[in-house]
Amino acid sequence: MLQLKDITKSYKTGDFTQVALNKVSLNFRESEFVAILGQSGSGKTTLLNVIGGLDQYDSGELIINGQSTKHFQDGEWDAYRNNSVGFIFQSYNLISHLSIVDNVEMGMTLSGVSTSEKNRKAIEVLEKVGLKDHIHKKPNQLSGGQMQRVAIARALANNPDIILADEPTGALDSETSEQIMELIKTIAEDKLVIMVTHNPELAEQYADRVIKFSDGSSVSDTNPLATQKATSNYTLKKTSMNFLTALKLSGKNIATKKWRTGLTAFASSIGIIGIALILSLSNGFDKQISTYETGAMSNFPITISQSAMSVDVSDHAAMGGTDLPMYPTEKTLIPYDPTENSIIHTNVLTTEYLDYLDKIDPELMDGISYTRTVNLNMLKSDGEIASTVNKGNVSFSTYPSKQEDTSGSYLEQYYDVLEGSFPTKETDLVLIVDQYNRMNNAALDALGINYNVDSINLADLVGYELKLIKNDDFYKKNGEQFTVNGTASNLMDMYNNDEAITLNIVGVIREQEDSKMSTLPAGIAYSDELATHFIEDAKTSEIVKAQQEADYNVLTGQILSDDIAGSGMAGMTQAGMPSMDPSMAAAMAAAMPTTSTKEAILASLGATEIPTSVSLYPLDFGTKESITTYLDEWNTDLAEEDQVLYTDLAAIVTSISGGIMDGITMVLVAFAAISLVVSLIMISIITYISVMERTKEIGVLRALGARKKDITRVFNAETFIIGVCSGVLGIGITYLLTIPVNAILFNLTELSNVAQLNPIHAITLGIISVVLTMLGGFIPAKMAAKKDPVTALRSE
Repeated sequence: MLQLKDITKSYKTGDFTQVALNKVSLNFRESEFVAILGQSGSGKTTLLNVIGGLDQYDSGELIINGQSTKHFQDGEWDAYRNNSVGFIFQSYNLISHLSIVDNVEMGMTLSGVSTSEKNRKAIEVLEKVGLKDHIHKKPNQLSGGQMQRVAIARALANNPDIILADEPTGALDSETSEQIMELIKTIAEDKLVIMVTHNPELAEQYADRVIKFSDGSSVSDTNPLATQKATSNYTLKKTSMNFLTALKLSGKNIATKKWRTGLTAFASSIGIIGIALILSLSNGFDKQISTYETGAMSNFPITISQSAMSVDVSDHAAMGGTDLPMYPTEKTLIPYDPTENSIIHTNVLTTEYLDYLDKIDPELMDGISYTRTVNLNMLKSDGEIASTVNKGNVSFSTYPSKQEDTSGSYLEQYYDVLEGSFPTKETDLVLIVDQYNRMNNAALDALGINYNVDSINLADLVGYELKLIKNDDFYKKNGEQFTVNGTASNLMDMYNNDEAITLNIVGVIREQEDSKMSTLPAGIAYSDELATHFIEDAKTSEIVKAQQEADYNVLTGQILSDDIAGSGMAGMTQAGMPSMDPSMAAAMAAAMPTTSTKEAILASLGATEIPTSVSLYPLDFGTKESITTYLDEWNTDLAEEDQVLYTDLAAIVTSISGGIMDGITMVLVAFAAISLVVSLIMISIITYISVMERTKEIGVLRALGARKKDITRVFNAETFIIGVCSGVLGIGITYLLTIPVNAILFNLTELSNVAQLNPIHAITLGIISVVLTMLGGFIPAKMAAKKDPVTALRSE
């Protein structure tokens, strides 16, 4: 059954070689009680370790049931110890933090025996050795004899073929020794029991066979067995310890060191707490900024203009495609064209595109406004004299038109009426003042309002009248050019003309106090319907028709060229304007467009309804995404030059603020992460200490058949538990700390509930805690796995 053929084993210490076994050849029966006697150093314990697979022989051959172990790998030796061998040690070698029944079950656990089955077998063998009433006790609650009985029960539990006993009564009194020897003798009735002892009396009294050893060799054998050829029928069942078992084993060990584990977990959690607090503050400030931006910039429009700049500059391209160093020492100048990397994209706004914009879901927007270059012919009057409104000194803008099915207009949502009412008709104007109820003197003068006073009653401004004059009434042909119709004194006739459109200021408005930013400047705001009404009439006016045919400015006589920048009164001397009445000249200057291209002049005269830009006002940040998606759909499958680009100022601002916040967060997290490195080192030290403390346990587990990877798994499980405790502790403390942190911040800044730890961040940090602690314990765990089981069993 068990055969040793010329087994040799030696140990080297420096240059000295100690031969422990010298060509030992022995055959053992399937069931017999063999006692091995010999003085210390005779090689008997080494023989026991070689038979048990704890120590590997140098040469020779060990055969079990006809199966040679000469070429066994580590995993096969582990399975051999678990399947075929049961150890009974002099010092019992029980795992102190496990109960009696857990100690007995351990070998079966490594064999993969089911929970119910191994518990049944463990109780059965404990009953057999007389310890059924002590199964839930810990080893330190038993006497020496009881602990040895537990060791015997553990050796028997997995039903091995061979029981190896190393001085099983060496630490027991005579009476207890006899009881243990009787128990072992009973076991030997159906198993091979090999016992090492110094006591010849015990050997002769209980053993069936006594083998004496001296200087590493067998010198006598009372009942030798001749060599028999056995047929190999030996199979090994691989051992394994699942992670759950490793967790249970390490958890029970940790439970015996609660304070140390708690302090270790707390120390390890400090880095997690620091990072979690930073992330919670970052998350809270992000939300505060987002709330502020939503309130402040929700009325920021998405702007589509006829000209947009798209810049794509890289260092390599900016240097003309040459990799040049920064701050060169060479005294050379390198010419380059900066415009090569700037792409100017011109949006072509067509009537089809404008119709596409009109189909945007009105529930997504507060309003839509159009910017047109049309120069509305406006007159003011003091009752006696009429004059043109100098629109260069006062801001005229169109307010966003109300969308269908919306609860209120843009003005109603973001502006307060100080006097009068909001506009309801296309001829209604509103006067916008700044947050101090101010308007600059030049603007008031342009409107004909007396500003040489300390203040003006707002009620006096409501009902103020301006007149919009059609092109055919405002201009008259004078030879090949056009001038303002009549002299300055005749402007009053235009003002009172029935064709003149009466405009009234119906209300004075101001941005709401909680509206952080306003998109309409202080001045006069009118409806886009008014502009389009004027354009429809202007397109058929005489001055527009003449300008369409002419290659010069029909107001100034200036030749039109894209290279000529002349504007306003430029060229008037050429047309003979100095002889004009001064008031007429002022009216003429006010009426003239400020551009010199034909298209621009026609647009200023109202010849086109295509706006220079369109502003879409989203209902909120959420609907803004839907609007931009809708705008992007227009560009699908269009060539790059045919696409219409837009500017989303709110997105640009939020991107910048978000980037700044992310940058600050990353820097702070990087500083806090230093403590995680310290934690990793600390975990390595703690795990190494644990390995030193559990060295004997490592030897016991290896003797029971645990693989090296199982030992690694035990300590990985320990660091896993510490990591989980550290993560839970860190996250829990962080949530508690947010309470005083929020209170302090509220007192300092009046910002409420700033510190908010995102649950996703919490889970991520918990995972990081576990990963880092396991990394910290990885090297000590590997060191534990490499420990020699024989040496580990001898440790105290």
